[in-house]
Amino acid sequence: MREKTIEITISPTGEVSFTVQGVKGKACLGETKFLEDALGGKVVSQEATAEMYEQGDAEVVTTQRKY
Repeated sequence: MREKTIEITISPTGEVSFTVQGVKGKACLGETKFLEDALGGKVVSQEATAEMYEQGDAEVVTTQRKY
C-alpha cells in the first residue's frame, strides 16, 4: 500500500491549494473533503493529473481556494 500525502500551500494572498498523492482515481476527492469543509471557502479550480485516470490508489489533484 502506497503512502497517502496531502501537501497544503497558503499563498501570501490567502489562496490555499493542496495536492494529494498516493491515491488513484477520483478517491482523492474524498481525501480532501475534510479540508474543504474545514476551510469553508469556495473551490476556485481543480486540476487532475494523469494519476486521476488510473485505477487503484495513486492520484494527484490540486485544488485552490480563495478566502
